[in-house]
Amino acid sequence: MPGDTTIYINSGGVAKHYYDAIVIGSGISGGWAAKELCDRGLETLVLERGRDVKHIRDYPTATKNPWDFTHRGRITRQLKEENPIISRCYAFDESAQHFFVKDKEHPYVQEKPFDWIRGYQVGGKSLMWGRETQRWSRFDFEAPARDGFAVDWPIRYHDLAAWYSHVEIFAGICGNKDGLETMPDGEFLPAWELNCVEKHLQQRIREKYPDRHLLTGRCAHLTKPADIHLQQGRGQCQARDLCTRGCPYGGYFSANSSTLPWAEKSGHLTMKTHSVVHSIIYDESKKKATGVRVVDAATKRATDYFARIIFVNAACLNTNLILLNSTSNRFPNGFGNDNELLGKYIAFQNYRGLVTAVMEGFQDGYYYGRRPAQAIMPSFRNIFQQEMDFLRGYVVFAGASRIGWERDGEQGGIGKEYKEDLTTPHEWGVYMSMQGETIPKAANHVRLSKDLKDDWGIPQLITSVSYDENDEKQLKDFLDQATAMLDYAGCKHITPTDTRQAPGLDIHEMGGIRMGRDPKTSLLNAWNQFHLCSNVFVTDGACMTSTGTQNPSLTFMAITARAVDHAVEEMKKGNL
Repeated sequence: MPGDTTIYINSGGVAKHYYDAIVIGSGISGGWAAKELCDRGLETLVLERGRDVKHIRDYPTATKNPWDFTHRGRITRQLKEENPIISRCYAFDESAQHFFVKDKEHPYVQEKPFDWIRGYQVGGKSLMWGRETQRWSRFDFEAPARDGFAVDWPIRYHDLAAWYSHVEIFAGICGNKDGLETMPDGEFLPAWELNCVEKHLQQRIREKYPDRHLLTGRCAHLTKPADIHLQQGRGQCQARDLCTRGCPYGGYFSANSSTLPWAEKSGHLTMKTHSVVHSIIYDESKKKATGVRVVDAATKRATDYFARIIFVNAACLNTNLILLNSTSNRFPNGFGNDNELLGKYIAFQNYRGLVTAVMEGFQDGYYYGRRPAQAIMPSFRNIFQQEMDFLRGYVVFAGASRIGWERDGEQGGIGKEYKEDLTTPHEWGVYMSMQGETIPKAANHVRLSKDLKDDWGIPQLITSVSYDENDEKQLKDFLDQATAMLDYAGCKHITPTDTRQAPGLDIHEMGGIRMGRDPKTSLLNAWNQFHLCSNVFVTDGACMTSTGTQNPSLTFMAITARAVDHAVEEMKKGNL
């Protein structure tokens, strides 16, 4: 359909296609929107542009051995050459490639290098995500107002605290209660244990740097399932580290194993797959959105669906794309875009810093399984006041493992030497990596191409996002500090590296439809409603005012649950 601008409408009538709520997208935030809406009795339509993926049934590689794969799990040179973008993702390999969008299937325009990692299927990227789940701290929400960038968040930590608890209990988050203001405690299952080298790093760093706390990471894994998880049909994490294939045990949280089946059990969920959302339908006489226009992925024919409220959860950049394409007489420049801010202030998290080293000794140390959680150090820069020559800070991830024991049978060799090598403990490798907060700026934006369209007649997205001087200074500080910490801990062969990866490969893009207090400087209010159209909500990464230093997914979940609660209460009052 490239170049064909004709839309064939098969509405079937409003009554036939009417729901209480429509949710666009079935990933982490879309799954939560569906679960919360259905829990409250709303007839809910979930629109997913990709294929259906049922928990367990559609995880074809989940229980395969390394030798069951033609290339032992690695991607071929041809596949890498055909997919230069997606092949840079850490999780893209022979065992999980079926969950990723291939480069040629859904092209976009990179005005500046940007690696857009996508998963178009029921569950979205919740099938392949990294599962690190920290609450944001008050410092993350207060930073823009304090430091004078972006706009002030219209909410604070206390507004989300109860909703963090709500989603943590249902999803299953493991961790320790560490009592730190910089990384608030939550509702935790038992934590994974640091190994002997990581405990040594923890102790040595604490000796020299009292404000730097190396902790066991919080992650969305069931170390000890509670009754609510058993009700979902989920079981204990087996520490296999094969998560990106889909977990047949339900040991980690995904929309497929948790929120979507829960919504389906309510009897209020309708799921439509292969449904490419074209735009939001706006009724000028009613001054609200009335529905969603969908193009069938196979037939290319369009159908309109109608609802009282609409949640847009297509993942950050696709949500921006849909709303930019949702034009009308009232909104000629994109949905709710009177202030011309739609698609602007896109931000991400800076992952370019990596420091590796070797730790001598600890030859009698042992650990079991492949722990899914990394060690994590909350940000220690610019916390209580501005003290560096760059804004904000970075989280440090860290870990230690026996070199050679994590190779999954991929190494060469044969016979006696091969077996002896597999069972011989080698020296310890250590790493530290950064997750830095980037500062939203208007120049970092996405927009629609005026010339290029996809196979469904929808304009391709243009990405124009890059690093700046603040990111470079932040990177240098991390490399210096990580090197110093590892050196003090006694590591050898310390190697700092700037990976120079493009924005996007962090897979934490946020913004473009930011929350705020003022309709002149933001698009959404404190409840994630459009200032100019209160029955449309955005609760995925696109709504974020800034990126914070912590991982964002848990915050997406909490924001979504909170927004649904508000929407339902407003519907009861007749305001929506």
